[in-house]
Amino acid sequence: MGTPAEAGREETGGIRTALAGLTTRGRSFLAAGIAAVICAYILGQADLRRVGLLLAVLPLICAAVLYRTRYRVAGSRRLSPARVPAGSEARVHLRMDNVSRLPTGLLMLQDRVPYVLGPRPRFVLDRVEPGGRREVSYRVRSDLRGRYPLGPLQLRLTDPFGMCELTRSFSTFDTLTVIPKVEPLPPIRLSGEAKGYGDGRQRSLALAGEDDVIPRGYRYGDDLRRVHWRSTARYGELMVRREEQPQRARCTVLLDTRGGAYEGAGPDSAFEWAVSGAASVLVHMLERNFSVRLLTDTGSSVPGEGADGFAGTGQESAEAAGLMMDTLAVIDHSDGTGLSRAYDVLRGGNEGLLVAFLGDLDEEQATVAAKMRQRSGGAVAFVLDPDTWVREPTDVPAPGNAHEERLRMLRESGWTAVSVPRGASVAELWRQADRERAGLAALGGEARR
Repeated sequence: MGTPAEAGREETGGIRTALAGLTTRGRSFLAAGIAAVICAYILGQADLRRVGLLLAVLPLICAAVLYRTRYRVAGSRRLSPARVPAGSEARVHLRMDNVSRLPTGLLMLQDRVPYVLGPRPRFVLDRVEPGGRREVSYRVRSDLRGRYPLGPLQLRLTDPFGMCELTRSFSTFDTLTVIPKVEPLPPIRLSGEAKGYGDGRQRSLALAGEDDVIPRGYRYGDDLRRVHWRSTARYGELMVRREEQPQRARCTVLLDTRGGAYEGAGPDSAFEWAVSGAASVLVHMLERNFSVRLLTDTGSSVPGEGADGFAGTGQESAEAAGLMMDTLAVIDHSDGTGLSRAYDVLRGGNEGLLVAFLGDLDEEQATVAAKMRQRSGGAVAFVLDPDTWVREPTDVPAPGNAHEERLRMLRESGWTAVSVPRGASVAELWRQADRERAGLAALGGEARR
């Protein structure tokens, strides 16, 4: 909701501002009047002089009256919604309130919007009675994610004769956030041999034996069978054993933002696909109650999240998704050339499930990515095929040599590596990763037997 603002009270400038607002008609009247007065003095025609004075004075009077007009008008703006996916529409509601005791004249309302959101909206408002209001709305749409300012709102005043026109601006702005497209993903089972990921939640025992109990104070409703009498006698108050504490499964989504790893630009580019894929996985894992973290190749995470990432519970899940979507809305290519910084962050401990969206990899970066698998419980990599994203659809496919070699390196190190062709669906590749992971698990079981 935009903050109400008033126009018409703090105009700056003087007669120069009023004269600058003269329209083409007003300037024509003024020039014709001055010319008629000069000719009247030369020719000695008194009647012509009166006509010239009338023509010259009329636009000046209109400008002075319009400049002295004290319309007290409050304006507000409301976005519905304030955060919208790329390619979807948002509606902007404008409201004008006449807070003075005098009616207004004809008002022309104009809102300033970036050109990527569409044409600049203009509205003509009829006479607004004292204490009355007028509401108008318009739609905006962008295929490019980002944060776009809306405003300031401008009010154009004109006199009944069309001699003068003045523009007065409000001071408030609003911001429309266009987030990446989020594709619903199927609820597949991402399980494996390591802890920290999967459908179930990892649990850690709070007691390892009778002598290693970590008790806590008794709370109303606790089962009396959990009372630990030795600690009760030691501390002088009723103490109970801790139960198994659920430890939330974790997931890290790695987004490769290196500028040299992607070709092309625009809403259908490879980088935009990767951003949209990362957003889809983040939302999907939060809905499955994972503790989620967004990581980039620069080693930076979403500002404000904890060491274990955002928790996916109730209102916290919605807030976490909103914060990460806001981050992805403005994320851009980095100046880095490698994945070593991300590897330094990941090798600090068990990251649970690791889902990576990678651009074009050379041999060195593929080696670094392969090492990331050693510190994660499970790893799924979506590697964009640079040939299909650069070539036109009618071109003959080039033999898959370098790209297939990078996929092989990742798979040998334990990754579930999936090649991403141009125009691929995130949901379909998500299912493909599940099928490949299930196949590898079956082969590993047969090999152990």
